[in-house]
Amino acid sequence: MKNRDKTIKDFGDQWLRYHDNEGYYGSLELFSDILSPFLKLDDLKGGKVAEIGSGTGRIVNMLLEAGAKHIIAVEPSDAFEVLKNNVKEPPKVTFLKITGDQLPPNGDLDYIFSIGVLHHIKDPKPVVKAVYKALRPGGYFLVWLYGKEGNRLYLTFIEPLRILTKRMPHFMLALIVEMIYRLIVVYIKICHKFRLPLKEYMLSVFERMSPSKRRLIIYDQLNPFYSKYYSKLEVEKLILEGGFKNIRLHHRHGYSWTAIGEKPYV
Repeated sequence: MKNRDKTIKDFGDQWLRYHDNEGYYGSLELFSDILSPFLKLDDLKGGKVAEIGSGTGRIVNMLLEAGAKHIIAVEPSDAFEVLKNNVKEPPKVTFLKITGDQLPPNGDLDYIFSIGVLHHIKDPKPVVKAVYKALRPGGYFLVWLYGKEGNRLYLTFIEPLRILTKRMPHFMLALIVEMIYRLIVVYIKICHKFRLPLKEYMLSVFERMSPSKRRLIIYDQLNPFYSKYYSKLEVEKLILEGGFKNIRLHHRHGYSWTAIGEKPYV
């Protein structure tokens, strides 16, 4: 409980400081990339969906733009009011200030999304169980998680650093972020000429972000109290043990996992 509460507080503080979703960071193009190769934007039209960990409303607005009929937005942190203020079509959204494991078990949702959230929950199994109960038979759960594969060299640097940064006050962490940002700008230039670790992600995703969102992504790596990088087998096991079938995984840009599972009819 202590880890969960601290992580929720960390994200509440983060989203109160970084509350806009500008540019590629909040675009349908990025959302399509996250869903690929399992779902197309057209699949969401007219659907009843939920998102766990809605933060500043970035994914909620993507879902609205894609044509979802109604969205349940779950956000337990102090950023709840930011979420409500940022959503473009509030009448189509039910806002719930609860944790993911408290998702109402109505069994009528077509899709549930968890983008960049479960890897910050020490025990995500209750959330996956709640998702299963909230979906209709034949509904889908799509999750995006940090990947262990493709990040091993990066993790040798980031994990020792996080021991310090996750305890830092904001102003100190912002200084560290600025230093790393300047190094990454140079790294990206080198990636254009040489095949380096995380090159695909750097050129396909990170470089397309605005400078402020690049800094946010770095901050997001260093700030949360708890983070886990999942192996392929760990992702598959988590969803399988939640009761889902037809589980498929995609190693997105060589650094993360997108996975989807279907709630069976029987």
